[in-house]
Amino acid sequence: MTHLNRRNFLQLGSPLMGLGLADILRSRTQAFESGLATNKKSLIVFWTHGGMSQQDTYDMKPEAPAEYRGFYDTIKTSVPGISVGERFPGQAKVMHHISQVRSVHHENGIHAPSAHWMQTGRFGPTLARNAAQHPSFGSVVSRTKGARTRHMPAYVTVPKSEAFGYQGAVYLGKASNPFEVGADPNAKDFKVPNLALPKGLEVKSVENRRKLLSQFDTLRRDIDNSGVLEGLDTFKTQALEMVTGDQVRAAFDLSKEDDSLRDRYGRHQYGQSALLARRLVEAGTTCVTINTGYWDHHNEIEKGLEEHLPPLDQAIAGLIQDLEERGLLDDVLIYCAGEFGRTPLINGHAGRDHWSNCFSVMFAGGGLKGGTVVGASEKFGGGVTERLTIPFDLFATIYQTLGIPLDIHYEDSSGRPTSIIGEGQPIHELL
Repeated sequence: MTHLNRRNFLQLGSPLMGLGLADILRSRTQAFESGLATNKKSLIVFWTHGGMSQQDTYDMKPEAPAEYRGFYDTIKTSVPGISVGERFPGQAKVMHHISQVRSVHHENGIHAPSAHWMQTGRFGPTLARNAAQHPSFGSVVSRTKGARTRHMPAYVTVPKSEAFGYQGAVYLGKASNPFEVGADPNAKDFKVPNLALPKGLEVKSVENRRKLLSQFDTLRRDIDNSGVLEGLDTFKTQALEMVTGDQVRAAFDLSKEDDSLRDRYGRHQYGQSALLARRLVEAGTTCVTINTGYWDHHNEIEKGLEEHLPPLDQAIAGLIQDLEERGLLDDVLIYCAGEFGRTPLINGHAGRDHWSNCFSVMFAGGGLKGGTVVGASEKFGGGVTERLTIPFDLFATIYQTLGIPLDIHYEDSSGRPTSIIGEGQPIHELL
């Protein structure tokens, strides 16, 4: 006989489930009450941990010497005058939906501080102190908007959060941390560990015991004049419904998709993660971050890019096409970025090193202007020559697109009101 005591039941909203589901649900309810959840737009992020080379992808330098130009030729796109690297044929076909910002700049070339900068907008960690100092933009989205439907997590990372730990909420509270999928969506037996019941429990058993517990909880609420226990029970019950109900499980079930569509996205982690992200935002999740592996190619960069670029291209192009066909492209903002770019000059190991002086990011959908290039780099790509863009400008653009007021401040760890965009401004050329 399966035993489910009071402690087990309450733990359904605790780290026993892999994340504080009750905390997430509480944050989501607050967002609904604030009215920010009425904007139906959502965000899908492709995070290129380690730093993708802009010279081999979005900001090609075909006229530069070979040691700068790199290994790839340029190809034409659906927008006259805009070209990309030859390993982006899928994106080339949908470039009229894509915008590139080729003038992103910050002032650090070390992985951890740069990853923090590009995900929070602020310099924080050092080599001696790697802990996150500020919340990620995904957590800001989660805190301000919540999920668009009450049974979905607001913020999800696939397959898990990036290694440095800078995709979390910090002083916004653990309720705004991401829900980690915890598994590769391309795996044959893909299941979400964080939606599994504790070992030894079955849904039917939990449902039967919940009926008995509800009678006890009703008596307990009658005794509790403060209302605290009633509120606690609400979130615990919602957490249980998330774990045992059909809606969330269905959203994570990729087997419901046609094989032909799964093939279009690509039968690899990037492609199936993108398809999962589409299913999640369609079901009500507001922000999904897809972590795409490690792009730190100091040696033999061509070999490394051959592993990453084709699946990334297929995933992004497949997502854009799928969203357009479903009439959802204007409601879903797609963003691709990493902590920095790579050096214009290829090093002696046939690789490129860290470069934060000037690099590129990509936007698509969300109602932003497609077929647009913002900013420009020097002829060899070393620095910004036009429209310098800082990380907070990128976040301001994202927040404005999602309907998040830019004047929001949250108290930081010291109790000081802190702006969500700092000195940043939306990129008006995209709006």
